[in-house]
Amino acid sequence: MTRVVFLLVPQLHLLDLAGPAQVFSSAADLGYDYQLHYVAEREQVPTVQGVPLVADTRWPELAPDDLLIVPGWRPAAHGPQGPVSPGDLRRLAEHHAAGGTVASVCAGAYALGRAGLLDGRRCTTHHEVQDDLARRHPAAQVVRDVLYVVDDRVVTSAGIASGIDVALHLVATRHGPATAAKIARTLVVYARRNGHEPQASALMRHRSHLSDSVHRVQDLIDSRYAEPLPLAELAAAGGVAERTLTRLFRASTGLTPLGYQQLLRVERAEHLIGHGTTVEAAARAVGFTDARMLRRLRARPTRSDPVSSGSSRPGSGTPPATSRAA
Repeated sequence: MTRVVFLLVPQLHLLDLAGPAQVFSSAADLGYDYQLHYVAEREQVPTVQGVPLVADTRWPELAPDDLLIVPGWRPAAHGPQGPVSPGDLRRLAEHHAAGGTVASVCAGAYALGRAGLLDGRRCTTHHEVQDDLARRHPAAQVVRDVLYVVDDRVVTSAGIASGIDVALHLVATRHGPATAAKIARTLVVYARRNGHEPQASALMRHRSHLSDSVHRVQDLIDSRYAEPLPLAELAAAGGVAERTLTRLFRASTGLTPLGYQQLLRVERAEHLIGHGTTVEAAARAVGFTDARMLRRLRARPTRSDPVSSGSSRPGSGTPPATSRAA
C-alpha cells in the first residue's frame, strides 16, 4: 500500500488539492493500492473558495514509498510562507531524508523551501510568486514558466491545473505511461502536459486530441511499445479500417502509428541509457533487434511542439506509413 498524504493549510486552493487527489483516487479505482490521507493542524480547514475541509490532526506512519504533497494557498491570506508549523516542516524533511518523495503545488513550494528541500535543487511555483520564492530561497534554482520540476524526489509544480499534470507524471513514473494515459482519459484530460521540458514527451505531446479511436490505439501501443504490432491489430483496437486508422492517426498526432511507437521506444531507451544501460542493451529492451536503428532514430531531428487536433502536418523525421508498428 502506498499512502498519499496531503498537508492542508488554511486558505488553500481547492483545485491544488482536488486535482492530484482525483488522479490518485482514479489510480486506486484501477486496482493500484493507494490510500489517501489529509492532515492539518486543526480538523477544519477553510479554503479560498469557501468550502471547508475536514482533516486528521494525526499523521500516519510514513514509509519511503509514500508520497507527501503540499497543496498551495492564497499568499495574500497570511503571506507566501504560509502557516506551516515547525513540526510539519520537520516531517517533510524527514520523509525525504528517509527516501520518500515530497511534492508541492503552487505556493506549497514555500513549505518545501522552509524545510530545506529546495536548497541546491531545481524547482518551480506559480508564476506570480516565482520571483519571491527565488528571493527568499537564493540557494534554490527557480525554473520559471514551466509546469513542474522533478529533482531528487523533490517535485514542485506551478499550481492550480498543473497539479493534475504532476500527479499524472508521478503515476506514470510508478506504473507506466499507459496507466497514466488511462487515468487522463478518465479525467477527460486529453492534453497531458510535460513538466520541466515542456511538450518533450511523446506520450504527453501527442495526446492533445479528441479522437477516441486514436486514443484506444495509443493505449495499446503505450502498453506494448516493445512488441511488433501489425497495423491490422491496431485498427481492430480502434474499431476502424487500416487506411482509416492511418489517416486518423496522422490527422490527430502528426505521426503514423509506427512513428509514434518509435518515439516511445527512443524515449524509453534514452531513460535507460541515462541510468547507465548500454545503447545495445537499451535497444533490445525497447524492442529493436540491434542498436543500429536506435542510433539512427536518436540522431534524427524531431518536432517539439504538439500537433493540434485536425492537423495533417507530419512531424519532421516521421517514418513513412507501413503495415506494421514494428
